[in-house]
Amino acid sequence: MVTIADVARAAGVSPSTVSYVLSGKRSISEETRRRVQRSIRKLGYHPNAGARALASSRTNVLALVIPLRTDLNVPVVMQFVAATLTKARAYDHDVLLMTKDEGPEGLRRIAASSIADALIVMDVEAAEPRLSVLGALRLPVVLIGVPDEPGEMTCVDLDFTAAGSASVTHLADLGHRDIALIGPSPAVYKRGTSYAGRFLRGFRKTAAARKIHATSCPCSPSYDALRECLDELFTSNPDVTGLVVHNEAILGPLLSELGRRGKQVPQDISVLAVCPQDMAEAHAVPLTSIAIPAAELGSLAVEMAMRQLDSETGQSEVRLLSPKLTDRGSTGPVVSQRHKADRPQ
Repeated sequence: MVTIADVARAAGVSPSTVSYVLSGKRSISEETRRRVQRSIRKLGYHPNAGARALASSRTNVLALVIPLRTDLNVPVVMQFVAATLTKARAYDHDVLLMTKDEGPEGLRRIAASSIADALIVMDVEAAEPRLSVLGALRLPVVLIGVPDEPGEMTCVDLDFTAAGSASVTHLADLGHRDIALIGPSPAVYKRGTSYAGRFLRGFRKTAAARKIHATSCPCSPSYDALRECLDELFTSNPDVTGLVVHNEAILGPLLSELGRRGKQVPQDISVLAVCPQDMAEAHAVPLTSIAIPAAELGSLAVEMAMRQLDSETGQSEVRLLSPKLTDRGSTGPVVSQRHKADRPQ
């Protein structure tokens, strides 16, 4: 294994000079710095993590707080995790996973033990109960999600309010006047999860502005819950011609259940999903969708954490990504009852 002494010998300097180049704690001439860095690259030297932490006062670890519950879609959460891991490695950082269930005490433990340089927190609520604890921690924090009152917190997320609005606009422009939203589990709304409430507000506000008859139904991730949700929606409004589905876990069962009920997509009913791109493309009927950009959000969260680490001002920022809608043919113009009767069976 290559040691710091090997690098020093190859560069013609002392081991202490190599340490100073790595830590930046003492002024080194540019010529010497370049010679040491060339030797590091040539020999493939990787500083010991413990020694590097002592030299730089950094651990080169980011802590990522993720939710683990029965009402969430684990594949989507793992897309965020994978993106965070990949981007962190580009900054020569590793990622420590912890769950939201550890609560405020888990956050304090991470900060007190100095085992992470920064925290990235998922599953943010509108009235986020961890804000006071997070604000008191002496390390950078980035939220993937935006509470109603973010204060001085740095946040990044999809603009879910705009996404809710865009979904209604798309269907309204196709002539739909009776639409419904199949939302996340009731527990997600009860918990006050930020993204769900913001999407619902955008959906309702634009529906009212466009004079669209719009209903909504939260749906647990099970076939029985889906059937009950559709029964409720079609009973309360048999004229529904467009569905907006903000619930990745029930997309496959939904298409099957619509087929069982004799409703073809998009001839009888249009379906617009809010989900990652790969999920929208993975069905027998590719779904028109508004993308949840998990990879981009995870990557941006790491970049924002690193900016805080490198900044002396520590200024906070809130960044909302504009929604991107891709039409894959599962939405279409409203077909009149007469045209439906004339259609070959």
